[in-house]
Amino acid sequence: MLTVIVPTLDEAQAIEATLAAAAPARALGAEVIVVDGGSRDATRSLARPLCDRVIEAPRGRAAQMNAGARAAGGDVLLFLHADTLLPATAHTDVERAIAGGREWGRFDVVIAGADPMLAVVSLFMNARSRLTGVATGDQAIFATRAAYDAAGGFPAIPLMEDVALSKALARRSRPAALESRVVTSGRRWERRGTIRTVLLMWRLRLAYALGADPHRLARRYDVERTSG
Repeated sequence: MLTVIVPTLDEAQAIEATLAAAAPARALGAEVIVVDGGSRDATRSLARPLCDRVIEAPRGRAAQMNAGARAAGGDVLLFLHADTLLPATAHTDVERAIAGGREWGRFDVVIAGADPMLAVVSLFMNARSRLTGVATGDQAIFATRAAYDAAGGFPAIPLMEDVALSKALARRSRPAALESRVVTSGRRWERRGTIRTVLLMWRLRLAYALGADPHRLARRYDVERTSG
């Protein structure tokens, strides 16, 4: 069985659309768990009618996704950002990849927004992932429970937890790079400008690869993404 795990924090504006897009997978037997990190808006009440369970966990995407994995009944886990829409074929696509012998994988991504540069960012994100075998959370990473457990789950870091998990999984095997596409919100890029956000993320990724403390990088990310 597939379990879709959605970490949330004040996602009232996005959560209904995200869970509606997951409904076809749920209709085919997938379990959908929303893991809330202490929302102060209507996220939990909006989510409850559209998923199997809403649980609470300490704030932090890694902690929330690990809590969802512990609560999951499925033997395949799919981690979905709260502003990301699954394709209607997601359940079948993942099922086919796992049946074909893959232990984990991710979808191609389309970043939705008004800036035409977001299409270019999407293109390079998908190409980079195919080249390196490393995925990001925007691409809806999925893995068998056995592979997830062997990789140690998401590390308890506030940034780059998706990269860290996918690198651990990649040491086991290459990912299934699904051509079906998830659609993620471009709000993160458009808030400060697409190019500025891309350059910021490149700097942070390079620093992380060179051994920088993820906690310091997270503080730097928070400061730079909210600055003018």
